[in-house]
Amino acid sequence: MAIDKELLEILACPSCHGDLKEVNKGAGLKCQACGLLYPVKDGIPILLIEQAKKEEK
Repeated sequence: MAIDKELLEILACPSCHGDLKEVNKGAGLKCQACGLLYPVKDGIPILLIEQAKKEEK
């Protein structure tokens, strides 16, 4: 499920405040600055640092 574009524009990484980009057809949000990958469950972004996974840039 895709994230609403207006919502995506205002969301920021809780860790570094970098921009988030939708990845894996809406299954996650990746920080463009620090590389953390936040899951999206049932269309709701889970923006908890503890739930994020470190991904390669």
